Amino acid sequence: MSIIVIGMLDEREEALKVIKNRIERRGHRSILIDVSIGTGAIASSLKADVNCEDIARMGGGTIEQIKGMLAKEREKATSMVAEGLTKKVTEFYQAGELQGVIAIAGMTGTFISLTAMKSLPFGVPKLLISSVTAMPAYANKLADYFGLRDITVMHSVVDTVGLNPLVKTLAVNGANAICGMVEGWEPIKKEKKPSVALTEFGFCDKGAHYVRELLDKDYDIISFHATGLGDRAAVDLVSQGFFEAFIDLVPASFSEFLFGGNRASGPNRLDAALHTSIPYILAPCGFDMISCGPIDRRDKGDPLWISRKLAERKILIQDAIRVQARTSVEEMETIAKATAEKLNQYSNKNLVKFIIPQKGFSSLSVEGGALYDPIADKAFFEALRKYLNPEIKIVMVDTNINTPEFAQAIVKALQVGFESIKV
Repeated sequence: MSIIVIGMLDEREEALKVIKNRIERRGHRSILIDVSIGTGAIASSLKADVNCEDIARMGGGTIEQIKGMLAKEREKATSMVAEGLTKKVTEFYQAGELQGVIAIAGMTGTFISLTAMKSLPFGVPKLLISSVTAMPAYANKLADYFGLRDITVMHSVVDTVGLNPLVKTLAVNGANAICGMVEGWEPIKKEKKPSVALTEFGFCDKGAHYVRELLDKDYDIISFHATGLGDRAAVDLVSQGFFEAFIDLVPASFSEFLFGGNRASGPNRLDAALHTSIPYILAPCGFDMISCGPIDRRDKGDPLWISRKLAERKILIQDAIRVQARTSVEEMETIAKATAEKLNQYSNKNLVKFIIPQKGFSSLSVEGGALYDPIADKAFFEALRKYLNPEIKIVMVDTNINTPEFAQAIVKALQVGFESIKV
């Protein structure tokens, strides 16, 4: 078992040498992978265990081709290196030779290394020393990696080219950190109770509380904050087989994707349990709104506000940043049709159940709520009935989502799902 060390030898040989030596001094085997692409000026004297030529080849090219692409096709070139590195790291992991991975990098190396780290399962120690992770301009792009994987980041503050006292300290600390993670590592222990993923956010917090209260004795409940990023993490872990069931109270990052809202998480949001045999219980919380803050977007002629005519709708302004606009009848019908098309692809349709609270999809759309619109809500479940495969059961509950009665309907659907699996 080894710790993989990743970096560009033509730029960061000195720091990589410190990391490698420190890891070996602590009794671990190191595997040094060179991801140089020819941007550095140093001819390295440190020998890599896996050289950049090997990585380029696994990425579908040669190092000479990659160097030749840097001027006009840099992104394609680095993607090839990232693909090659990912394949190599995955190869080590599947062979049982990888205990942990550490990388030290600048901009290009950061994204190459993160691609490989993202391929490793939850719980495998991963550490990145980087000078770019705190840059606001790259926050969204970096969130694609950090939001889905447990990658530990050491912000270097200074550039890590060369070896000065600051860089040496970073390298030593990083090496000691990854060694400590590896030495203290314990495999994820499955609870004796079945694990259930649960999405929730503030507009259904009471309903989620009642669900947890009813299930806590017999199930291990793991909640995900449904803000788009949390949703993606839930989908990722469910598809990896971490859970025995998925209670998706807030699948609305799918509708946010359809309409360009702030909580969008992409077209695959409802695919979490597509290829699994676990109960998938949904509710429509969040379909009743579009997240469209900050409020100054309204006054700046933002395309979302103009195209959706949000200024003409019922709006909740929580603060200057958080703003929710009511979805229209037409949008609710669109959401229902698109949702049905996704769910109809499930092979185990008997394990999918849609529980609809008729008196309010969230705390905002109950009677007296800021986004109350029973006509739009009705349009959703009528369209869902129309387009959803009849093998997928729709359960109508005469209450709103934040009640014990609705939670009981969710729990009953879950139990029926587990009983179906046993049969």
